[in-house]
Amino acid sequence: MTEVISVRFRGGSKTYFFDPKDLQVRVGDNVIVQTAQGLEFATCTQGNHEVDDDAIVKPLSALVRKATENDFRVVEYNRKREKEAFDICEGKIADHGLEMKLVNVSVGFDSNKIVFYFTADGRVDFRELVRDLASVFRARIELRQIGVRDEAKMIGGLGICGRPFCCSQFLDGFLPVSIKMAKTQNLSLNPTKISGTCGRLMCCLKYEQNAYEDAARRMPKVESFVQTPDGPGNVKSVELLRELVKVSLDSAPESLKTYHACEIRVLRNGKGSREGIEIPERTARFVEEREEEELMQPVFSTPYYMSSGLEEAPRREKMGTEGGDTGKPRHRHRGGRRKSGPRPEGPAAQQPPAKKQGQPPRPPRQQRQDRPEGQREDRPAGENKRRRPPYRNGGRRWNKGGDASK
Repeated sequence: MTEVISVRFRGGSKTYFFDPKDLQVRVGDNVIVQTAQGLEFATCTQGNHEVDDDAIVKPLSALVRKATENDFRVVEYNRKREKEAFDICEGKIADHGLEMKLVNVSVGFDSNKIVFYFTADGRVDFRELVRDLASVFRARIELRQIGVRDEAKMIGGLGICGRPFCCSQFLDGFLPVSIKMAKTQNLSLNPTKISGTCGRLMCCLKYEQNAYEDAARRMPKVESFVQTPDGPGNVKSVELLRELVKVSLDSAPESLKTYHACEIRVLRNGKGSREGIEIPERTARFVEEREEEELMQPVFSTPYYMSSGLEEAPRREKMGTEGGDTGKPRHRHRGGRRKSGPRPEGPAAQQPPAKKQGQPPRPPRQQRQDRPEGQREDRPAGENKRRRPPYRNGGRRWNKGGDASK
């Protein structure tokens, strides 16, 4: 076992092992490490831990020191030089008329090496370009041609799923992806739907390929001759993830029936003749196992408001009944908003409301005296006038002539 630390360089997702040299490094610490290209600035992804001797490549590079404030200033200065070098290199490419696209520029920590990454359709003669760049920057110049996948990894972006590119987030390397994976997963073979931003097949096609291949080995092929609970038939389609098959029965070939994988018995896998195949007895139906609690719950065939018992209490509470002993809904008081809070019960509910201080007592209401129909108390019987029917507008009453006094 060897004690190492794991670090990650800028613009990469792959981690590398380094010898900590008796220093305790935590996750997230910035360190200076010794590489084949010189000193480099990196970030620790895993602190001091032990790995097998077979997992490392000897000789193991060593950790120089933890990053200091001066190291951060050097990194910031190098980032500014990278922007300037990018603009200068684009101008030189245009001057020489080279068919190449500049992607990124990387300046080493000790500023003695500058690497230019570019993409091109074929081979490019950039010897004159290297001489011009070396005379400008007075440093070692290196031009590297990369692919479209490496370009997407350096630049980054969002995929069709709405998340950042997998290659720029966590993938250590590019996985081999083929069109056969899309066929196995029953995906559309439209290139615009299964291709990423880089123009190549999406890397995520590889993630579930093992699960699809395992399901394909256990499921029958299309046009297989099978025995079902309803009789023999041929398989027309297969759903690998749900493990369902659609079968055209010999007794009803015009319609398709869906069965679970455990309900069928394969008599012939794939296309072929039925001669010499013995048809066994029909298989049993598949009954999905449910939890005991789910089976013990009562099932009501009537709506909740028509059932009784426990199902009636939520309805009463929802309608706002008082006490829960009647089914009538509670109406809002027209005189104003009703005060919130629990209502009094017992003898306190029978007592009249308390009077406000300083309010005179209300006179007793006089009983209405009997009088002939159409006669008012304040007028003699002969002076009664014929009253016109009232009209309403906004809650007010007035006569047709416009007199609102009556």
